[in-house]
Formats: sequence, C-alpha cells, structure tokens
Amino acid sequence: MSLPADEVFRAGLELDLDERAVVAHSLLASLHPQGAAQADLDETWKAELRRRILEIEDGSIELVSGEESQARVRRLLADLRS
Repeated sequence: MSLPADEVFRAGLELDLDERAVVAHSLLASLHPQGAAQADLDETWKAELRRRILEIEDGSIELVSGEESQARVRRLLADLRS
C-alpha cells in the first residue's frame, strides 16, 4: 500500500528534527541515479579540489577576504535588482 504524499509529509512533521533530517537526506539521496556511485563523485570533487589548490599555489587566481567576497556578491545582487 502506498501513502499519498501529503500524508507522508504530515507524518514526517511529527518526527523530531534529527529524524526529519535523516528522512529528508534519505529521500534526496534516492533521487540520484543508481549509476552515480559515491566513489565517482568523491573522485570528481578531489580532482576539483586539487585543481583549485594548484591555482592558489601557482598564483593564477586572486584570493580575496571573506568580507570582500561578500561585498562583491552584494554589488552583483544590487546590479541585478536595478
């Protein structure tokens, strides 16, 4: 027997915060194709991190402070709104 989504949702709201997080994570994980193995995803992220670290070490990118990064984002958002 399958429960309607709204019943599942209402039942989920009765769970405590930690249990809801586990259920939410499990549901989201179920959306990933079975062929996308976690090991493949991990290797992809490791390669991306290596690339970014090399860019920092060889000076090919400009590092900015968190404050400057936030200021840039605020300016970009303000430009989009105007």
